[in-house]
Amino acid sequence: MTEKLEAIAEKFIKTEQMLQDPVVISDPGKYRRLMKERKSLLPVAEKYNMYKDLTARRDEARELISSGDPELAELARAELAEAEEAIAKCEEELKILLLPKDPNDDKNVVIEIRGGAGGDEAALFSYVLYRMYCMYAESRRWKTELINCNETELGGFKEVSFTVSGEGAYSRLKFESGVHRVQRVPETEAQGRIHTSTVTVAVLPEADDVEVEINPADIRFETCKSSGAGGQHINKTESAIRLYHKPSGLIIECQDERSQFKNKDKALKLLKTKLYDMKRREQHDRIASERRSQVGTGDRSERIRTYNYPQNRVTDHRIGMTLYSLDAFLDGDLDAMIDALITADTAAKLSSEEE
Repeated sequence: MTEKLEAIAEKFIKTEQMLQDPVVISDPGKYRRLMKERKSLLPVAEKYNMYKDLTARRDEARELISSGDPELAELARAELAEAEEAIAKCEEELKILLLPKDPNDDKNVVIEIRGGAGGDEAALFSYVLYRMYCMYAESRRWKTELINCNETELGGFKEVSFTVSGEGAYSRLKFESGVHRVQRVPETEAQGRIHTSTVTVAVLPEADDVEVEINPADIRFETCKSSGAGGQHINKTESAIRLYHKPSGLIIECQDERSQFKNKDKALKLLKTKLYDMKRREQHDRIASERRSQVGTGDRSERIRTYNYPQNRVTDHRIGMTLYSLDAFLDGDLDAMIDALITADTAAKLSSEEE
């Protein structure tokens, strides 16, 4: 571990020196890349410097204990105990910092929500989840932007896709991929019986232009009139875009913007993100020995959570965590659950590293 930490510390110093080079400063692309690299190295470099300071304090205390002066030795023993406790804590923190980082953690995300089993009730809950994620994004000062939605007459979504932009968006939202189950009494249910419905959520890291190359000849665009439950602009102009990507067979629709050009840009952006996600999944599947962590695979076919309205309860099945604050949870208070998922994932990675 020490060798790895020394290499990171040296790389951090070298990166800082390069950032002061006028040649680098005059190259915006290289400067941005180095600033991003510096940001990723900084927490480890700072923690390692703290670790070295603590070990120096520990060694000094040991010398004083063996100096032969009873008073100094007594003080040094207290100092030694304090330093050793701090060193142990610092070592655990360094182990976590040295874990391989998901390269997508700092990316913006595209979230797709689709109603599953349950018809209109599933569509209504799709809207509830869309609102929940938008409120969570707002609480973290992230920006959300609607890409496309297919509304029902009752005000639900058969499907909805939107972007969430902000620092660390993927790192905190990636565990939301999967099947979300809701248990509640539908408004249309006269007998007051509890129904169970499902909604699927996919969280995709937004692809950079350099990560996905698309041949324009492989794309066919069609324009069409916007569709939906209503609104002055609906069905009046052919501003909606339908995109066909021939090699993958993907079909992307975007109708949120009034401008055909803006819808086209959004459709292309979503296509790149989906192609990047497909490439990621293919790479993941090729690694046969890939660990299955405690928080699950992130597969959107995996049931991850149940929202029980009668008991005001939300349960995450991957970590066995239950909160009796469903109302607050659906209003975007997700941090306690997400923090627990991140902790479980980190613990699983640490266990895997130790093996």
